[in-house]
Amino acid sequence: MEIDLVYLVPFLAMLYIVYHYITKDNNYFHDKPIPSMATQPLLGSSWRLVMKKISLHEFIIEIYNKYPLVKVFGMFDMTTPVFVVRDPELIKRIGVKDFDHFVNHRSVFGNTDNNHPRALFSKTLVALNDQKWRDMRATLSPAFTGSKMRQMFDLVGECCESMVKFYQNEVRRKSGTKVHEMKDVFTRFSNDVIATCAFGLKVDSMGSVNNDFYTNGKKMVAFDRPIVILKMIGFQMAPRLMGWLGLDLFDREQNDFFTEIIRDTVRARDADGIVRPDIVHLLMEARRGLLKHQKETKEEEEVKGFATVEESEVGRVQVGKGMEMSEAEMVAQCLIFFLAGFDTVSTCLTFLAYELTINREVQDKLYEEIRETKASLGGGPLTYDAVQQMQYMDMVVSEVLRKWAPAPSTDRVCVRDYVVDDGERLKFTIEKDTVVFFPIAGLHYDPQYFPNPGKFDPERFSPENREKIHPGTYLPFGIGPRNCIGSRFALMEVKAIFYYMLMEFTFEKTPNTPVPLRLAKTIFGISSEKGIYVEFRPRV
Repeated sequence: MEIDLVYLVPFLAMLYIVYHYITKDNNYFHDKPIPSMATQPLLGSSWRLVMKKISLHEFIIEIYNKYPLVKVFGMFDMTTPVFVVRDPELIKRIGVKDFDHFVNHRSVFGNTDNNHPRALFSKTLVALNDQKWRDMRATLSPAFTGSKMRQMFDLVGECCESMVKFYQNEVRRKSGTKVHEMKDVFTRFSNDVIATCAFGLKVDSMGSVNNDFYTNGKKMVAFDRPIVILKMIGFQMAPRLMGWLGLDLFDREQNDFFTEIIRDTVRARDADGIVRPDIVHLLMEARRGLLKHQKETKEEEEVKGFATVEESEVGRVQVGKGMEMSEAEMVAQCLIFFLAGFDTVSTCLTFLAYELTINREVQDKLYEEIRETKASLGGGPLTYDAVQQMQYMDMVVSEVLRKWAPAPSTDRVCVRDYVVDDGERLKFTIEKDTVVFFPIAGLHYDPQYFPNPGKFDPERFSPENREKIHPGTYLPFGIGPRNCIGSRFALMEVKAIFYYMLMEFTFEKTPNTPVPLRLAKTIFGISSEKGIYVEFRPRV
């Protein structure tokens, strides 16, 4: 019995220490004049999401609707206290006006102080903090202007034409049509676009289904794997230890694969003086300080897509000779561009295909605009300027991004104490290092801002209606200086492929097309539970 007590006492003491550590902040919101969600040890308020009882998209809408009359409420994301901001004006204040108090994102995917050469995610633009982020944003921003997208458009167009030809040939070979799973189709397309635009490679993911670039990309974005989830918990609970161990969100195999591609590409271009209008070239220019921010013309400002985000002054600041960007930092920026295209853009394309399939009147109207655009080009190839002029296309894409926002929420970290004071009855302090959530999906589904939010209605974004949309309620690419730097590229890619595909095919429902659509219960992004199957039927 004495021996048992020798082991039991330390064990109980350890349990108490662990329990105290994971519950020490449970009373954080008790002295705040805002409501807060119930919490459970370790799993916090998001236990249903962590246990895969609900999709992230539905979870964000659910918690947003929990307190319909408040501007802010509290919750716990596992052990982290989080302020969820519902009020559009306060979102604008935090995201834009008082941005200096909320410069950083939360370090969920890696320690931003990790200087280990293999730790690539911590070197990406999305993971950098404070001045490092400002310098990198200013260095990269000129690479994503409308003029640079125009130069890169031919590369995107080549991928679009290749995809259309592949499915045309498939129909001829099999003397009929075939049903396709949209996520697979558009992940392969996005993979080829990123390969050519970011890595300078020609990849055919339709014909060569198991090419190395695609298979390594699939592994990289498999965020629901147990090892990745364990890493995320580690980064959240013990970021210093994870950094000391040199661990990264990405597996070493994928890190090495993509690093070698960039290394070989840069070496070859330096040696042979190769110039190609892609991201690698722009990064090489940025590193040399040769990439300058060009002011857009009045015409470019007028025709850009409604969802396109504005670059802030942070991104317009000239950083002299450019950053001393290491090879690892160059690879990291290509990788984050890859992740955005491989998963986020393919998600948007997947849900756009779905909505056009089940809303035939929208598909037909869009096709008529595509025919008119082709006629205006005199039979020539699609151009960047022609894409920008397609008004109904922009309305359709804007509505897809509202209804199926690829990022259902975004966050900021308070870098110094911030007083919330609405001038009425709400006044409290958001302490330094506390996390703030913007519930994007909740705002997009609030009938106060978007009546009948479950309906797919591109007319919300018609020229006469878009001016009525509150800028703090529509956030598909985020808000403020830390918005998505690649919004122009993403919109260009989405519109271009649907121009080419709808010119040749109608999108038809099949017995396996999910109506209504059920979302997969995942803690990352947004996807269909059982896939989205659509028939590509050649136009007569």
